[in-house]
Amino acid sequence: MNKFLVLIVIFFSSVVFAKAQKICFYNGKIYTVDSRNSTVEAVVVQNGKIIYAGNSPEARSVWSDSRTRMVNLEGKLMLPGFIDNHTHFADGGMYLLGVNLREAKSTAEFKSILKQYVASHKGEWIKSGNWDHEAWEVKELPTREMIDDFSADTPIFVDRFDGHMALANSKALALAGITKDSQSPDGGEIVKDPKTGEPTGILKDAAIPLMYKVIPPPTPEQKLKYIQRALQEARENGITSVHDITFQPDLIAYQKLEKEDKLTCRFYTRLPLEIYENLVKTGIQAGFGSEKIKLGSLKAYADGSLGSSTALMFKPYNQNPNTRGLASDIVINGNLRKWALDADLNHLQLSVHAIGDSANYLMLKLFEEITDKNPKWDRRFRIEHAQHVRFEDIPRFAKLGVIASVQPYHCIDDGVWAAKRIGARIDYTHPYKSFLEAGVKLCMGSDWSVAPLNAIYGIYAAVTRRTVDGANPMGWIPKQKIPVQEAIKGYTINNAFAAFEEKIKGSIEVGKMADMVVLSEDILTIQPEKIRDVKVVMTIFDGNIVYEKK
Repeated sequence: MNKFLVLIVIFFSSVVFAKAQKICFYNGKIYTVDSRNSTVEAVVVQNGKIIYAGNSPEARSVWSDSRTRMVNLEGKLMLPGFIDNHTHFADGGMYLLGVNLREAKSTAEFKSILKQYVASHKGEWIKSGNWDHEAWEVKELPTREMIDDFSADTPIFVDRFDGHMALANSKALALAGITKDSQSPDGGEIVKDPKTGEPTGILKDAAIPLMYKVIPPPTPEQKLKYIQRALQEARENGITSVHDITFQPDLIAYQKLEKEDKLTCRFYTRLPLEIYENLVKTGIQAGFGSEKIKLGSLKAYADGSLGSSTALMFKPYNQNPNTRGLASDIVINGNLRKWALDADLNHLQLSVHAIGDSANYLMLKLFEEITDKNPKWDRRFRIEHAQHVRFEDIPRFAKLGVIASVQPYHCIDDGVWAAKRIGARIDYTHPYKSFLEAGVKLCMGSDWSVAPLNAIYGIYAAVTRRTVDGANPMGWIPKQKIPVQEAIKGYTINNAFAAFEEKIKGSIEVGKMADMVVLSEDILTIQPEKIRDVKVVMTIFDGNIVYEKK
């Protein structure tokens, strides 16, 4: 048996959870997100569970004693704790602790920020960054020549914020052995200068791992540091659960923190599809694990991203007619189909990244084949992002029970430049209202660190669709705006459903986990454009107050 998975089994059979204090939250507007969308005034929690939800006078008369902490919500809105459906959690912590290139609004700022960071980290690998060339005055991809003059002895490999392409300097390219003679791998591209044939420093999708082969992985201590910083970010934003894209070192770190009772967020992990056989050998199926860490879901990629022009489209890009995007290497070599069929047969959930209209069509076709060939079970297929879906394909989501796992902040970010890439096809971009009208389950998240780990921003984006450049005050493709109640469901009960957990969390009901968030304003009643400015004032996790805004 795989040693790593033996440790998983041993760990989950031995975790002991601390008992939580009894707390009565009263005098609030508590939107429960139960089946009736009820609103109550008070909630009492004990031992990590909700034991009462009702009116304030009754709660205070029953629970007001020396053994109960009484918390006056002062009329503020309480919701179930936010669940984020798509994070790269450890990488998000690394980003917060590293160089921040997302703030660069010009090529000069990009170079200046990176130069200053390199000056204090000479000789170290410089990673992450999250740059966005679409925010610069010259909306062209950066090149290694832009950064070589201050980094001759310091290897740099910094991501575009979508994670589907990155910039390497000459030092990094040399360490990786990438030259003008290097061939692009299936599903990726080594971008080369059309005149000289030399690599520009930009690597896309499946070409990115060529660099990972020479970048030292984080030490266990560094990994813990990243996750602890990420946990702080989650607490401050009312995030009590995440559906994480998880790798083996991340899982080991999560388990260590759980055993030490240091987790303040629940993890629904999605391990790489290519290791699914390890889970099968140990009998792990969807939903295996503890209340804080679950396994049994798998992540794979069907294509790239729109920003990198690697999302797989039916027709060529308007901006670059020479490409219609890139299918992932496992689509090209047939492994995605083979692995997905077998993983589903063994009751492992499939959660596949598909952004382009062709990629979404291909995944629906694969899910249809799986449904036809494999025995029926509560499989809850997920398509991650589901950004560009032809209207004729949306009913197929509903028919197959495919969950549209979307990230609304991408909509208001991509909306600044998406029309340049695909023209009139933006009409079916981020089609949230159409999904709901077709009866498709819609769950929501951030894709952090691609976008901020902030559910309020996501709700604002889904409700207003006002692009970040301020150019669309009435909403970008406004017919796809959705009500705030539906956006809240997308960040709570629908995400619980997408993780097979709707019976234990996602709403404020007796017997469910005591994970909740209190907001500074009532997002159910304020003007939608003001939602963006609402703050988290309290986060309750496992029955304990883990964050209070000072």
